[in-house]
Amino acid sequence: MKTGLRTVRLELAEPLRISRATMSARDAVWLSVEHDGVTGHGEAVTSAFYRLDTRTLERLVAAVGRSLVRFGDPESALEALWAGEVAGAGTPPAVTAAAEAALLDLVGKRAERPVHRLLGAGGHPVAATARTIGITSLTDAAAQARRLAASGFEIIKVKAGSTDPEDDVERVRIIRDIAPLARILLDPNGAWTTAQAEALLPRYADLGVEAVEQPVAPGDPRALGDLAERSPLPVIADEDAVGLEDVRRLAGRVQGVNVKLAKCGGALAALRIAETIAGSGTELMLGCLTASTLGLAPAVHLAGRARWTDLDGHLLLARDPWTGIGGEDGIVRTTGLPGLGVQEVGALGQVA
Repeated sequence: MKTGLRTVRLELAEPLRISRATMSARDAVWLSVEHDGVTGHGEAVTSAFYRLDTRTLERLVAAVGRSLVRFGDPESALEALWAGEVAGAGTPPAVTAAAEAALLDLVGKRAERPVHRLLGAGGHPVAATARTIGITSLTDAAAQARRLAASGFEIIKVKAGSTDPEDDVERVRIIRDIAPLARILLDPNGAWTTAQAEALLPRYADLGVEAVEQPVAPGDPRALGDLAERSPLPVIADEDAVGLEDVRRLAGRVQGVNVKLAKCGGALAALRIAETIAGSGTELMLGCLTASTLGLAPAVHLAGRARWTDLDGHLLLARDPWTGIGGEDGIVRTTGLPGLGVQEVGALGQVA
């Protein structure tokens, strides 16, 4: 097997402001794995929150790529990756997830099967996805809500955590007025104190918000669980639910966990989390970082397993360099093609 690395800049169509930062672009590192003339692809993106800058990410992805070439075929490499024999103990989950994606893409292409079938899921994965509105002016939020409603989006996720909490409440009120049938999710990214959360959550419940992600700062899952017991809205753990052990501590205590492949380590790890919370009263949310279609595709192959699907990272880009999961109409879906089912788009817009 041979591996390759490529780094590209992903520019957002407009800056996205959340409670802790504003983002206008991030870098993506693409890992390619080739065997017998067939190539699989995976993506990892930079993240200030997870302390992954471009050089660090390139170094770590390259190291995993070098580990893969010692295997005679991608099937053996994938099994070894899942067994923990490829990536070292300190390898970030985002890097492991990118390597898994490239191998799944390659194995699926060689077997002429889409990734969801390799993972044991039947049917054709399809789900309504949320679309995010960041912390922005009321006028801009209203305009975005109108566009999303006209495009067919059934779920709108609203970022919260403004200096003045009343700004967030008013933003949600306006979005609710413009899109009265939308399912609204709220995400303060841990910006509130427990006292603020207890004061604000009933007001958001009155506005018809369906659920709230990580209302308080991560680091105290017991406090998050206690808040969830008292909350008039379902509470979904995000930053407090990184991997399987975190989820085990939270299962049955919160109403949901946001599983992102880049933070848990890939599709198989996400499926293990789903199995762990089954029957516990805690439900699955599929989330993502801002990334290209290539980065989001593995999670789309799990669509249909989650109560909440938030796979819109590619829709926030000024130009998505890959195609194959849809989403522009509010619905993400796989193509049914072998592997991840995605294709790179050339510089002039043609599928490569």
